[in-house]
Amino acid sequence: MIGKERIISLDLLRGVAIAGILIMNIQSFSMPSVAYINPTAYGDFEGLNRWTWIFSHLLANGKFMSIFSMLFGAGVLLFTGSAESKGLNSAVLHYRRMLWLLLFGLMHAYLFWMGDILVCYSLCGMLCFLYRNKRPAFLIRCALAFFLVPMIIDVFLNWSMPYWPEETVRTTIESWVPGAENIQHQLAVYRGGWRAQMELRIPAAIFMQTGVFFMGTFWQVMALMLLGMALHKWNIITGGRSREFYLHMTLIGLGTGYLLSLTGVLINFQAAWTMEYSMFLGSQFNYLGSPAVALGYTGLVLLVSNSGRLKRFIRGFSALGRTAFSNYIFQTLICTTIFYGHGMGLFGSVERKYLLLIVVGVWIIQLLLTTLWLRRFRQGPLEWFWRSLTYRRQFRLLNIPDNN
Repeated sequence: MIGKERIISLDLLRGVAIAGILIMNIQSFSMPSVAYINPTAYGDFEGLNRWTWIFSHLLANGKFMSIFSMLFGAGVLLFTGSAESKGLNSAVLHYRRMLWLLLFGLMHAYLFWMGDILVCYSLCGMLCFLYRNKRPAFLIRCALAFFLVPMIIDVFLNWSMPYWPEETVRTTIESWVPGAENIQHQLAVYRGGWRAQMELRIPAAIFMQTGVFFMGTFWQVMALMLLGMALHKWNIITGGRSREFYLHMTLIGLGTGYLLSLTGVLINFQAAWTMEYSMFLGSQFNYLGSPAVALGYTGLVLLVSNSGRLKRFIRGFSALGRTAFSNYIFQTLICTTIFYGHGMGLFGSVERKYLLLIVVGVWIIQLLLTTLWLRRFRQGPLEWFWRSLTYRRQFRLLNIPDNN
C-alpha cells in the first residue's frame, strides 16, 4: 500500500528491521561463511573483536530477521485484505506476487550473495496464505508447533552423534572448523572476479535453499510469519494497544530474550565452541531468545512511534521501511562491492571491531539516498517493479497523485 493507506508503525518497524539485519549479515559478506556460526573459526577473536561479536550477537543475531518475518506475515493479511476489498482475486494476486519474489530471490542468491532470505520468504508466504482466515489463538498454536521442529531436529542430531559413521563426524567437524587450505581457497575465490565466485556461491546457495531451509529456516520463518499474522489480528503490531501494554511487552521481551541469548554465549564459551556441543545444543538459547527480543524491540519501536517524539528517527527509518525490498538488495550491492574481488576485494581482511563502522556507514548512505528518492518517487524501484509485475500493469512511480 502507498500514500494515505500506509501504516506508519509498520513502515518504522520494517525500516528498523532492514537496518538491523545488516549487523549480522555484514559478517557473512566479509568473512568465510563458517565465521557466522562459529566465531572462533576465522580471524582474531580476542579483545575488542570478541566484545564486538558478543554485542552483535546479543543485539542482532536472529532478532531483526524475526521482526521482518513477523511483518511479512502481517503483510500477507494486509495485501490479501486490500485485494479482496477491491473485489480482486486475492489468491491469484498473492501467488503471482510470491512467484515473482521467488524469482528475485533466486537471482539475488545465485548472482550476488548466497545468504538470500527472499526465496525462503516466498515459499513460506505461499503457505501462509492458507492461514489468513484463522483465528489468532489457532495461529499461535501453529506457530509454536513450527517453531519447535528445528529444536527437535538439533536435539536429535546431538543425541545421535555417537552413532554417526566416522566419515560423517569428520566431515561435520571440518565444516565447523575448516582447515587452513579450505579457508585460503574461500579467500582467494571471493577476492577474485564475479564469475570465479560462482564456484562457491552456487553450491552455498543450493545448500541454503535445501539443507538449511528444510532443517531450520522454513520452520522458523513459518512460525514467525504466523505469529505476525496473529499480532496483526490482535491489533498489536500496528500500534493499536496502550502505552502500558507496549512497555510491558518491551521489558518482558528484552529481559527474557537477552537472558537466554547471554546464557547461550556463556555456555558456548565454557564449552570452548566445540562442534560436539555448540553446533546443535549451543545454538538453542539464542534460537529461543531471538523471538522474545524481537517482540521487545517491537514494543519499544511502537512506544516511540505512538509517542510522537523522535520525528527525524521516525521519518528516516519509515522511509527505509517503505523501500525495504530495494534497500535489502542495495545492502548486498554495497557490501559485495566493498568485500568481493569485483570491487575493493577486502573479503577476510577486515576485523570484526571495524565491521560495525561499515554498518553505520551503509545506514547513513541508505537513509540519505532513500530520503532523496522518496521526495520524487512514490516507492522504491524494486517495490514499484514488483507491484507492476503482480498486477500486470504499470503503476505511476513519480510522487504525484493518481487514481491507483
